[in-house]
Amino acid sequence: MNQCTAVALLPPPDHAIALSAPEHRPEPGHVLCELGKEHDHQHAAMLWDEGGRPGSAVWVRWNTERTELVPLPWCSALDSRNEACGLFAGHPSGHSWEVTDPTDEAITRVLAERHPHLFPERREGGGR
Repeated sequence: MNQCTAVALLPPPDHAIALSAPEHRPEPGHVLCELGKEHDHQHAAMLWDEGGRPGSAVWVRWNTERTELVPLPWCSALDSRNEACGLFAGHPSGHSWEVTDPTDEAITRVLAERHPHLFPERREGGGR
């Protein structure tokens, strides 16, 4: 399934603004929803992880009315190669290995055609 295309613009934290020089104020930054296209009304993007402890990953969750930062535990599902899902526990839609970023796929396809030695897994039929 394709990745959701929702984007949120996050203002810099108040403490970052307070510590910055007036002529060099931090700018808002954007986040992209990491969930599969078919999910509930709340979008999600992981901001940072504080060492892999349960609930140590901080996610931004947003919808049309509000945005919030929430610590969430990691999803415990494993794929066939025993690699963990890169989303939070109880996430809607598919696991991270089932979600495809179409832009990333297009860039990877072009790079693999131009520089096949950098993508041996694609030459062996193991492409995405």
